[in-house]
This record gives sequence, structure tokens and C-alpha cells, in this order.
Amino acid sequence: MSKPLTPLNKTFVRRIIRHYLKYDKENPFIFISAVLAFLGIAAGVMVLMIAMGIMNGTQKEFKKRLFVMNYPLTILPVMEDAISDTLINSLSREFPHLKFSPYYTTQVITKNAGAVQGSLLYGVDFEKESEINPVFREAKSSGSNKFRVVIGDSLSYEMDAPKGNKVTLYFSEQQAIGFGTMPLQKRFIVDGVFDSGLKAYDKAIMYTTLEAFEKLLKRKRGYYDGLHIFTKNPEKDIEAIRKVLPENVVIEGWWQQNGNFFSAMEMEKKALFLVLLLIILVASLNIISSLLMTVMSRRSEIALMRTLGAAQEEIRSIFFNLGLIIGVAGIVTGTLLGGFGIWLLKTFDIISMPADVYGTSKLPVDLTMSDFGFIILGTSVIILLSALYPAKKAAQTDPLTVLRNE
Repeated sequence: MSKPLTPLNKTFVRRIIRHYLKYDKENPFIFISAVLAFLGIAAGVMVLMIAMGIMNGTQKEFKKRLFVMNYPLTILPVMEDAISDTLINSLSREFPHLKFSPYYTTQVITKNAGAVQGSLLYGVDFEKESEINPVFREAKSSGSNKFRVVIGDSLSYEMDAPKGNKVTLYFSEQQAIGFGTMPLQKRFIVDGVFDSGLKAYDKAIMYTTLEAFEKLLKRKRGYYDGLHIFTKNPEKDIEAIRKVLPENVVIEGWWQQNGNFFSAMEMEKKALFLVLLLIILVASLNIISSLLMTVMSRRSEIALMRTLGAAQEEIRSIFFNLGLIIGVAGIVTGTLLGGFGIWLLKTFDIISMPADVYGTSKLPVDLTMSDFGFIILGTSVIILLSALYPAKKAAQTDPLTVLRNE
């Protein structure tokens, strides 16, 4: 029959732990090593929290900006004349909670005051576009001229074309002039100037009326180059819409149109997490060295405790809990410091960024509970593993061998 396990003397274990946590004048390096381990873990947790918060906040800020200018869902034609008023009316009846904005699109060259810039011109219904695009809604005016454009503030600045001025647009289509041809051109009045928060969009995107496309480029009325859709739950609605669409059109979500960008950001986030976790791994080596030095310097005490009746489990528990105390104290301190650092970055404009590049001048910080959970989980696993080996070595101390050599 196996020998029944002796219950741990918890009072004895706690007293020895308190004794070993005190500063030892004869072996100061043990205490210093334990303090360094504590500080390393605290610093690692703090840095991880702040870094993950910044990465996640930046990712959310980009998503917010890209969501505005990319639209939740977009239907694109596979064949010519695939997107028509008939399809739009059918979708409107099937999904009354969605908002639709059909569009034409073409590339143009914008010229004014000696400046030239390539742009992407959209032909839209101003009223329908205003319902799904808040940036456009704030910029447009109530003009009646069909040859009007709404442009970004970066393009407006480069073209020296504020609201009310005119710009010349050159199209790829040719028009007959005498015995030759030249690119089609037309003067448009600037009806409004928008600011999306991202310079790349403000410089490259322009909006005009559907009527301008139909008049200048001979587009067939009622047939479009694409259809923008607004929904609050694009990931859910995209599958429902796909089921009722004909085979000559496809539907894309805004996250699919920018998939490579967000995949790269997610990979950077994971790589940063693993690299910063090495800080905690290095700190955990101090826990191991500190506990091993304690075991070596207290060999005679451990042997004496064993001869007086202390069980191997009690010795193992003493040193295992010593490692846990150092690690948990570091986690708690690091969490408090990390939370304080995140609060400072959110409250005060300590670090400023170029708004035309990042879409915001204030450093975005947003630590999610899942990221925080991974930080605590990863740190806890490292600490647990670090405390196991020294505890095992302490429990394997042979009292007869030690006392014989003393």
C-alpha cells in the first residue's frame, strides 16, 4: 500500500517564506537578484500593456478612417450593365434597413493654377451619398449645377481651388478638334471641400454628379459601375446579400479591400508581443538564479528542517511560493504602472503625431481585455515554470550529505 500524503504545515511554510524574503546581510546578492527579478517582470508587464495598447489603438484608428472612405460593403459588376436600378430596387425591398448609393467612376487629371494631379472621380447621387458618407455630407452644398465637384482639402490646397473656384478635369476619352482629337476636358466648380483625416484619400478622391458622367462620358442612365452599401453589421449582412445576388456581380467588405494592410498590422502586433515577452523571460532567469542561490546558501537550514520532520513537499512549497510571490508582485506592480502609463497617454498630449499620416495628432491607446489577458497569461506561465526547478532542487536536498559535510 502507498504511504498516505502528509498534509502541509501551512503555518511553518508561511513563517519560513517570510524569513527568506527578508534582507540577508551575509548574502546581499540574493536579495538584489530577487529585486531585479521583481523589477524586470514589472517593467515587462508595463511595457507590454502600453505597447499592445498603442498597437491596438492605432489599428482601431486606421479602421475607423478607412471605414469612412471605403464604405462597409461594395457591389461590383463582373459583366457590363450588371448593376442597374432594377437590382438596387430589388435589394431595397429585400433589405429595407440598408442604404444604397450607386456610382460611376473614372480616372481624371486635375489641373488648376499650373498644378496637375491625378485623381479618382466618382459620379454619385448627392442625396444618397450623403446618407452613407458623413464626410461627404459635411462638405457638399445645395448647388444645382451638374458640373460640380467635391474634393479633399489636400487637393484643394495643391490646386489652389477653394470652395467656389473652378478646376479643369481631363478625361481619358478623346474628343474631336478640327482634324484631330484631344483628351476630353471640362471645367467644374468646386462645390465643397472634405477632410477625411487621411491625406492619401483627400488628395486622390473627388465626387461629381451622375448627370455629369451621363452627359460627358455618355454613360447609360440607370446602369452603374458599382454600388456602395451602408450597414451597421457588414460582416453579418454580406452573406445574406451574397445569397440573393445574381452571378454577374460580386460583393466585397471594406475589410477585404484592405486585407493585406490589416494582416500586416496584426502580424506586427504578434511579433511585438513575443519580442517584449522576452523582457519577462529574462527577468524570470533572475527568479531562478535568486532561488537557486537561496537554496545553496540555505542548504544547512534545509537539511536541519528535513531532519526535524519537514517533508519534501513543504520544502518544495516554500521555494515554489517564494518564486510566485516575486512574480505575482511584479505582475501587480507592472499592471498598476501600465494602467497609469495608459491613463497618462490618454489624458495628456505627451506624444504628438502628424495627423495627415496617421489620421490623428494624439497617440491612440486602447488596451483590450483579450490583450491584457494574454499578457497576464504569458507572464504567469513563465513565472510558474521559473519557480518549478529551484523548488525541485531544494526538495531533493539530502540532509545526511549536507550535515556530514558541515
